[in-house]
Amino acid sequence: MSEIDLGLGILDHQLVDSDGHHCGKVDDLELEGVRDGTPRVAAILTGASAWRGRGLLGRLAAAVARGRLVRIAWEDVKDVHAEVELRRTAEELGVAREDRARRLVERIPGASL
Repeated sequence: MSEIDLGLGILDHQLVDSDGHHCGKVDDLELEGVRDGTPRVAAILTGASAWRGRGLLGRLAAAVARGRLVRIAWEDVKDVHAEVELRRTAEELGVAREDRARRLVERIPGASL
């Protein structure tokens, strides 16, 4: 992949799995090599917990939403354009919408009957 403006080119972009399903948004990025002067993206972070890095409002939103953080290794990114295309399925990466819905429903008393 070529150089990308991280703020404009990746953050808040839609994630699309290998089956073409929308499975979330890029909430934050994990960087490596910043101290060495060779920064590179190590992973995409998605989920409400990732909002903590977005200032006071992000920390507040993360505390209220209490969602789990999902880390998608940069090697699993196929292409970046208007959307971020992934090499694997949402289920394999742990970002399937059905999984998130199931976790919410499981919290409802009597839902497991």
